[in-house]
Amino acid sequence: MSVYFYGCVTLDGYLADKDGGLGWLYESGTTEETDYADFYQQMDVVVMGRRTFDAIARDGEPGLAYPSTQNFVFTHDTTLRAEGFDILNCDAVDFVGQVRREKNVWIVGGNTILAPLLERGMVDWLILQVAPVLLGAGVPLFTQTENLHRFRLEEVRKYGQFAELRYMKESEKETGIL
Repeated sequence: MSVYFYGCVTLDGYLADKDGGLGWLYESGTTEETDYADFYQQMDVVVMGRRTFDAIARDGEPGLAYPSTQNFVFTHDTTLRAEGFDILNCDAVDFVGQVRREKNVWIVGGNTILAPLLERGMVDWLILQVAPVLLGAGVPLFTQTENLHRFRLEEVRKYGQFAELRYMKESEKETGIL
């Protein structure tokens, strides 16, 4: 199993505007300009928080966006129902830790799910597409505490106006940490 964060951020590191909107992203380009389709075909499980789910739902039918994966939304709202998604009210770190080893897990969206996984060293890949946009304020991608986390740059790609940076977690052996 590998755990991936794959997503787009602004030049100043935001996932969404201050209202949770993604208009800046849709105005910057389309997924057809990227390797999204190839990436998605390799995923088995999609994990997101409620705010990310709501942002996707505002822009279309979420179930259509993720048709071939097992999809999970983490929320305290146990009344939420969404076709194609399992709604969970549990710890995302525990859940991801229990996913079978042969599964690839994609963390979609924000820092509520990503930060605790980073804190525990559970994110294997950061694939960041950077859009040529400065928001000045919004929902930041990274909010984990000040613990040091090292990743190794594996590849840089250009897709239209997007720069894609592919980082792999450095293993303890590579960093000298035992």
